[in-house]
Amino acid sequence: MKIKATLLTPETPLIKIQIGDKYCPKSILTEENINIENNTSEKISSRHLITEGLVILDTQMYYSSSKTVIFEIDEESVIMNFIYSSNVETQIDQLEGEKFSKENTHNIFYTSNFKASFTIPPFKQINYLSIILSKEFYYNIINEDWQLHEKFSKNILRKESSYLNSKYLPFSPAIQWVTHEIKNCTRQGALKRIYIESKIKELLIHQLEAIITKPPLKEKIDEEEYNKLLEAKKILDNDYRNTPTLPELSRLISLNEFKLKKGFKACFGTTVKSYIIKLRMEHAKELFQSKTATVSEAAYKCGYKDVSHFSAAFKSYYGFSPQKFKINTDIIQFWLIGFSFLW
Repeated sequence: MKIKATLLTPETPLIKIQIGDKYCPKSILTEENINIENNTSEKISSRHLITEGLVILDTQMYYSSSKTVIFEIDEESVIMNFIYSSNVETQIDQLEGEKFSKENTHNIFYTSNFKASFTIPPFKQINYLSIILSKEFYYNIINEDWQLHEKFSKNILRKESSYLNSKYLPFSPAIQWVTHEIKNCTRQGALKRIYIESKIKELLIHQLEAIITKPPLKEKIDEEEYNKLLEAKKILDNDYRNTPTLPELSRLISLNEFKLKKGFKACFGTTVKSYIIKLRMEHAKELFQSKTATVSEAAYKCGYKDVSHFSAAFKSYYGFSPQKFKINTDIIQFWLIGFSFLW
């Protein structure tokens, strides 16, 4: 499988990767980093995780003028796509989809021979995470006969390019968390391969779950209202420590409280309050796993003024206290360090 990305005008190679198509569970993940800058503050930064049948691209771009990138893959592939930026104009051969990207959305698609052009707007930070799987790798993490993706799987077997879902769907808190774990993975050697593959499976579960449980948006919520609800979600994502009240959030997105509460639950499967708690608890979990905060520091960093309120919320969400979670995390990390010496 050859993967190539080229920036037009002037023609500049950005990505050039060649891997085998087979699924090799013992192959080690290698990593490469690309950083390109010029005097006009234009910048490309891309981290690549590579092994047989798998390439992960974590890419950020910023340009002072509109640019076009041509992206090509010469073999059959399944791509799990996570888009963090809006208004990138997209044209993919043999695939009819949304013309412009939407911020914090995801989808999965298959192509037999991928070729696409992406027109990047100026003065906008572009960020995406793409997990590119060979067909053999994909079918080693999910059974081709599962009814969960029956239609998609039949298209793959017929070599017909297709999306798993007709529209890109908004990130769930779980998807945000797992993509964050992949982007910030620091493990090495065999453990890194095991960890990343487990996270890909976890992401696939969340993506399939989102498609199975997605609400009939077009029947109940028009495009304008849906975009306002996405804006509300973005406001909460950006600062869940100091979140606005419901009336304040309603004014910020120009949507009345009733429609905000009802629409948010319909679109994202949770209430505004519960979503804020999820964001805070996931951040607390991250702080404890990285050992960067005490319980009281985590409470403050997650937007709680009272440590007891934070501890009660944490226990209600995870089933045990933050103190016990920290102890268990330390034990697991100690075990993993010991396990790594066996390889």
